Amino acid sequence: MLFKNFKTVLSILLFVSISFSGFSQKINYKISFPAPQTHYTSVEIEVSQIPKDKKEIHFVMPVWAPGSYLIREFAKGVESVKSDSELKKTSKNVWKVQTNGKSSIKIMYDVYGFEHSVRTSFIDASHAALIPTSIFMYVDGMKNKEATLEIEKPTDWKTISTSLKNKEGKDNLFEVPNYDILADSPIEIGNQDILEFTAAGIKHSVVMYGKGNYDEKEITKDMAKVVEEATKVWGENPAEDYKFIVHNSARGGGGLEHLNSTSLVVNRMSYGTERGYLGFLGLVAHEYFHLWNVKRLRPFALTNYDYTQEQHTNLLWIFEGFTSYYDELLLTRAGFVDDNHYLKTLSGNISAAENKKGRHVQPVTEASFDAWIKAYRPNENSGNTTVSYYGQGSVYAAMLDLMIIEATNTKKNLDDVMRYLYQEHYKKKQQGFTDEEFQAAVEKIAGKSFKSFFDNVVYGTQVPDYATYLGYAGLQLMISENKAKATLGIRTSQSSGNLKIRSTERNGAAYKGGLNVRDEIIAVDNFRITSNNELTEILQYKNVGEEVELLISRDGLLKTLTIKLEANKTRGFKIEKMKKPSKKQEKVYKKWFEKK
Repeated sequence: MLFKNFKTVLSILLFVSISFSGFSQKINYKISFPAPQTHYTSVEIEVSQIPKDKKEIHFVMPVWAPGSYLIREFAKGVESVKSDSELKKTSKNVWKVQTNGKSSIKIMYDVYGFEHSVRTSFIDASHAALIPTSIFMYVDGMKNKEATLEIEKPTDWKTISTSLKNKEGKDNLFEVPNYDILADSPIEIGNQDILEFTAAGIKHSVVMYGKGNYDEKEITKDMAKVVEEATKVWGENPAEDYKFIVHNSARGGGGLEHLNSTSLVVNRMSYGTERGYLGFLGLVAHEYFHLWNVKRLRPFALTNYDYTQEQHTNLLWIFEGFTSYYDELLLTRAGFVDDNHYLKTLSGNISAAENKKGRHVQPVTEASFDAWIKAYRPNENSGNTTVSYYGQGSVYAAMLDLMIIEATNTKKNLDDVMRYLYQEHYKKKQQGFTDEEFQAAVEKIAGKSFKSFFDNVVYGTQVPDYATYLGYAGLQLMISENKAKATLGIRTSQSSGNLKIRSTERNGAAYKGGLNVRDEIIAVDNFRITSNNELTEILQYKNVGEEVELLISRDGLLKTLTIKLEANKTRGFKIEKMKKPSKKQEKVYKKWFEKK
């Protein structure tokens, strides 16, 4: 378009300027801790440069935290909500403020935080560990706008640790590019120790809250190895000054991934044992692998976060299960454990998956979709009806890896699939992938169809052909039956001399015979019992098909049941190396562990 005179150009530029300023509202967050020993933080949100035609502004409290797929109702911790303008709560997590022609309005509220986990906020006299979605509301319609965050810390707290960048050189003022970045930036405020190392060309900080029996030089050296191995899988590292925020506590553990950081809870004395230390490094590997797998490469359903409701996807078996697979594999590749150790771990994962009754009921894709209502809300029947998309997904990742290596004559492996998806969907398309796109990517890299595996195993409940897939690498799966043949098929809990049913195995003896969860077992065949050991001792002399008489208490009433014992169908799984593998099997094995 050509403009014929200067006045026309000037008037258009003026209109554009006025229009732009009308949509340039500013958002400023401020938090303080007037009495941290009471577990409260005070939050203030100011929205300024509000256009005159904007009649009301809605402030929304998220109901979940990305990476943890459960509605947590963070609004339950919010109280004393006030505003300098007319305020009304319109739903469980939304507050409406009338602007009344004002160009600037504020909302103030307090948040109670005293749940020590990586998914929630915890505040006490010594520090504040903040998960932003549990602290900060967002302004509806303005999630993509830039903001600032000012942190007013108690005078005896010296350090603020977060992946947010400082603004104007002030150590308590931070840039917030948009709400998603704020939501994905946990904040640790207190007197934490800071350890540093460089790996993959990037500065990493280990933010240590609480005492622990760790060796600073050892953990930074070993964490650097994990970072390097993870980066090799993806071919590049997108992190900037990455932060591991570690809470050393009496009870560990767990982790939650974020865009440029992670929050970890670790048993403070676990660094001193081989098992505990490997567990810590495995947790580090898992959460760091998420730097790519879920924080950047995402399911299509999570391309954009909706903080007000569930966002269902069938693909958590990839984003959590594959991450679980790699956290174990990376420790092997980095040399912390040998391949025999990994094979033992994989054997255990297969055993856990195949001995769960729910594996015949729920496909791993359905477990992913139903995470919001089942995975984080287990009950006494969960073992009969559900599977873990972590564990099952890890096993399926291993099988797919071997299938790809064999199909490509050891030229490609699962790493190539992950790199392809990262480049194609995160970097090129800038959106997540679908179920169909994932299967297509696997088949593209492998150069053959895996339709049967996906149809029957991934989307169905068929047991994988372990013998064939492991056989590609010169391995065989040895299966053993349980030695304790006769069983009731129950899990129990004991307290103060009371033995109670915790769960019953589907189609087991107790399940068929009418034993219920919470029943107290008082006697078996007229022998008084008070512990699981006593129950096991009696049953070891019984045969499959033999009947036992149980005296139980149900809701305070005594009842006698006669139950026919059934065979214990729990099996042991052990992966062993073939004595004389072929040259191709040896090549597949080496490629699996990326051995030169």
